[in-house]
Order: sequence, then C-alpha cells, then structure tokens
Amino acid sequence: MKDERTGKALKSKKNPAMDWRKLAQRSDAEIRAGIWADSNVHATDERFWKDAKVVLPARKEVVTMRLDADLLEWLRQESGYQTRINAILRAYMKAQTGVR
Repeated sequence: MKDERTGKALKSKKNPAMDWRKLAQRSDAEIRAGIWADSNVHATDERFWKDAKVVLPARKEVVTMRLDADLLEWLRQESGYQTRINAILRAYMKAQTGVR
C-alpha cells in the first residue's frame, strides 16, 4: 500500500489508513465517549488559553548525508524516520550543551 500524500510505499507493518477507516465508521457519540474515557483528556477554558502563543516551527535545511545502510534501514522501518533522526540529533545536542 502507498502513502496517499507522498505516493511512497508504506514500510510500517501498521497501516495508518486502517485506523482512519475505523474512526470513520464510529458515530459522533462513540467518538465523544472514547475521548471522555481517556484519562489524559482535560477540558480547557479561556484561562487556559489566555497566555497561549502561536509558535511556528523552525525552518528545516535540506542536507545530503551518508549513513550506514543498516542504520538507515532500521530508521526507515516506520514512517517519520527523518523526524526521528532530527529528534535523536537534537537530544544529543542538548546533552552535549546542557540545554534543556
């Protein structure tokens, strides 16, 4: 199966499109019940949003980088591997510089 947005073959064993199909089959009441059953869901009010600010993501640079084939294969097992590479490198940078 191919990713609808990129046209690339999905490498993940879990097909994300299947989750959307299941969700589309649920009624609004079932979806709301699922949300309220989630212990991580908390209602928000005006006070919560009072100091909210829009934070735009930093610009990304396009780079060419040589990686070991086995490392790249491991990273590409799931979609979003470039985001994971970025997160891994950021965590290493923060550990080296003491930035939190």
